[in-house]
Amino acid sequence: MGSSERPTRKRMRTVAVILAGGVGVRVGLGIPKQLIKIAGKAIVEHTLEAMSRNARVDEIIIMMNADAISELDYLREGDHFPKLTRILPGGATRNDTTQLALAALGDEDCKVLFHDAVRPFIDSRIIDDCIDALDTYDAVDTAIPSADTIIRVGDDGCITDIPNRSLLRRGQTPQAFTASVIRRAYALAQDDPDFRATDDCGVVFKYLPQVKIFVVDGTAENMKVTEPIDIHIADKVFQLQSATLSNDPADVPDLMGKCVVVFGGSYGIGKSVVELCSDRGARVFAYSRSTTQTDVTSRKQVRAALREAHHEAGSIDYIVVTAGVLTVSPLADAAKKQIKQTIKTNLTAPAIIAQESFEFLSETHGSLTFFTSSSYTRGRAGYSLYSATKAGVVNLTQALAEEWGESNVRVNCVNPQRTHTPMRTAAFGDEPAETLLAADTVAEVTARVMAGPLTGQVISVRL
Repeated sequence: MGSSERPTRKRMRTVAVILAGGVGVRVGLGIPKQLIKIAGKAIVEHTLEAMSRNARVDEIIIMMNADAISELDYLREGDHFPKLTRILPGGATRNDTTQLALAALGDEDCKVLFHDAVRPFIDSRIIDDCIDALDTYDAVDTAIPSADTIIRVGDDGCITDIPNRSLLRRGQTPQAFTASVIRRAYALAQDDPDFRATDDCGVVFKYLPQVKIFVVDGTAENMKVTEPIDIHIADKVFQLQSATLSNDPADVPDLMGKCVVVFGGSYGIGKSVVELCSDRGARVFAYSRSTTQTDVTSRKQVRAALREAHHEAGSIDYIVVTAGVLTVSPLADAAKKQIKQTIKTNLTAPAIIAQESFEFLSETHGSLTFFTSSSYTRGRAGYSLYSATKAGVVNLTQALAEEWGESNVRVNCVNPQRTHTPMRTAAFGDEPAETLLAADTVAEVTARVMAGPLTGQVISVRL
């Protein structure tokens, strides 16, 4: 058991322990950091999903902050996480939590991976590498090279040493062990009155020095959400991940038997979405002012349209809102009617449609897809109201994704680059075709988004 290396051992079960005992003081949002929502879900849920996707993980246990353990009750509902067997209260320290997890595992010798709940971007390659390394080693760490020079500072605040950076690594998780070895290390540590360690590899390193700790390569994306700025960085990483849908070579999903409602489906992107979904087998209901006399700013007419679609199809799976208006003029010169119409069509209407859609989408665990514009990131002269309303749609998307997460209704927003549509031509005239996206390309991304697992995301579509 104390050997540093050994031949490939017989297959052991692999148990992932997600350590969610933190209280998030540094994040400063008043709740445990693992419960902070990013992209419509609590960080710990993203981490759980990543672990669950790996086919080689047999069981998952979450060790949760005891004062907030009830906040994870929803993860037990349904069969979305069949590998999740227990959610247990953690201890006062990281080391206490590890020992409680080991006690829950009993005497079984298995491969056990300890992973921070607030590292939601763990990928399967890292998990696989840790599991494989445990065939040879009894202890495994995950780390990445340090991009910064590391200095050692003395009590007087002055540098005492500058280690060779090429030999240094920044530790991450998972940290993986054979259960029998990590149990033995903690048993020895308990006899030491001066026991102190910041992580589990540190316990093995100090109390079982004969056991080699192998290091697998982590990734920069496998970041830990600890500081307030990390929340913003993590949100951007999710957006970067979702942006790959723009170049996804995968086929448009089969929509046979699904019902799709498109508001603004008479021309441009909306028309392309209608045609694509119909070609993929969906029953599509398109509503617009020009073809069905549906005013998206009228709650009564939106409600009537949704009820009609639900009555005829029996259910509604996906709702797409492409309706919008674009007028270009300085705000000081804009007519009152123009201001009112822009706000009502571009922002009030999506809110109305969302309210009226919820009861139908919650039945099917469906999705609502909005559209924004690249101008939402920064207001531009002549686009003040348009940019403001499109920024509002993005915030609406992110908020609804959180509000509707427990009902399993996904909400996303597609952000196409300049697209060849009648609305754009009316505003800007004819433009070189090679500088514009085709509406059909945007429709393909929209179909992948509405039928996919993402929620709370802004998906950019670029040339």
